[in-house]
Amino acid sequence: MNTVESFDLIIFDCDGVLVDSERITAEVFGNVLFEECGLSMTIPDLLRTFLGKSSKESLEIIEGLTGRKPPSTLEARYQGEIISALKQSVTAVCGIKQALAEITIPYCVASDGSHEKMRTTLNKAGLLKLFEGKLYSASDVQRRKPFPDIYLHAAHEMGRVAPHRCLVIEDSPVGVKGGVAAGMIVFGYAEFIKDDWLAEAGAHHVFKEMSALPGEITAYLRN
Repeated sequence: MNTVESFDLIIFDCDGVLVDSERITAEVFGNVLFEECGLSMTIPDLLRTFLGKSSKESLEIIEGLTGRKPPSTLEARYQGEIISALKQSVTAVCGIKQALAEITIPYCVASDGSHEKMRTTLNKAGLLKLFEGKLYSASDVQRRKPFPDIYLHAAHEMGRVAPHRCLVIEDSPVGVKGGVAAGMIVFGYAEFIKDDWLAEAGAHHVFKEMSALPGEITAYLRN
């Protein structure tokens, strides 16, 4: 396991870590998937199968599951419905505001989502002002997660912080793998996903209560 005396930067994923969007996303996607493809999946199965995957990868997975190409209308319908649902319903992850109020280490966001989506969800959740000027999207780099590009880009933009001095907070195996590939310490947030999925992806530590994050960081550094 990597060791470090302290961290100089915390890099948060956005969806499922700062904003409680994964549940909404899974519900909308499950409904669209059933109506467009006749495919019925539970929310845990949807999260395990599609969480962190690109649109192209998701469409390929759907084709593999159904044995036929998804309808051409599926992606556009999903994108339209999810943006509408997030604008109406997304909230901050339980405990994140308390955690951010206690954290003294500089922090930023690194997400596979677009800048527009991040600003929309963070604003609705009342968090945008805390991350203004510190939003980094996969659209800023060449490769998406699980490649390390977005994490390294965020660390560079936030003051050329050395990777081993960065802590990444992720809730998907894909994101965990990217943070590990960047040479950073990665905490897996396991409120909606099984602990072992994140641990198997390489998370150095897994936790379930976001409000406990400052204490989790202190305990990890102490040990």
